[in-house]
Amino acid sequence: MAVGWFYLSCLVLGSLGSMCILFTIYWMQYWRGGFAWDGSTYMFNWHPVLMVTGMVVVYSAASLVYRLPQSWVGPKLPWKLLHAALHLMAFILTVLGLVAVFKFHNHNKIANLYSLHSWLGITAVFLFACQWFLGFAVFLLPWAPVWLRSLLKPIHVFFGSSILSLAITSVISGINEKLFFSLKNGTNQYSHLPSEAIFANSTGVLVVVFGLLVLYILLASSWKRPEPGMLTDRQLPLQLRPGSRPFPVTYKPVAVRQPCEPW
Repeated sequence: MAVGWFYLSCLVLGSLGSMCILFTIYWMQYWRGGFAWDGSTYMFNWHPVLMVTGMVVVYSAASLVYRLPQSWVGPKLPWKLLHAALHLMAFILTVLGLVAVFKFHNHNKIANLYSLHSWLGITAVFLFACQWFLGFAVFLLPWAPVWLRSLLKPIHVFFGSSILSLAITSVISGINEKLFFSLKNGTNQYSHLPSEAIFANSTGVLVVVFGLLVLYILLASSWKRPEPGMLTDRQLPLQLRPGSRPFPVTYKPVAVRQPCEPW
């Protein structure tokens, strides 16, 4: 049952994540004039698209790797590599998003890092960089002892969720800031709720809903990868699960990974 709900949630999550990206692209293309890489306003338009894609959607996908039922059994190394690779992809997209906004600001003589949005965003990116390098050094490379990994794992998990929360907060404040700057002097002021404001606000709501669902899946204990040596209902044969009718079962020896195994 938990597995079925997980895949249903993943279907909803994939749809919401795709909509977050597509809505942001449409907003920048239809109302803000499209994209370029020349220091103009059109270069800035890459910033929200890349940040939503990298820091929210791809980051969330990387965070949910260990919730896949296929990762509950067998060697953990392939899932570690996938987890690290997706996070690296998210970080690269995020850096490109920062390059776009800094180059736009510098080209147009606009100050950098003065708003609350920018403070939250740069804090999220800095923590993300520290999180990735620490995770790579401690959890992916085989040198770290088990006690160190056990000590840092709760911290790693906490900051993973915290960075996502910061990223979502930064996206919401960035949408609001962009609308204030873009609609403050025209006939379609933000307070009149023109079609662009309604669409951008709806995009922000989608990002919030997406982020809340990701955080729920990350916190749901029934969808977490079991610790080594623990057997749960998700891994029991169907005949032995609670409520199932028992009948003779033939068992074969299964190798169990010991907790002290480095991978």
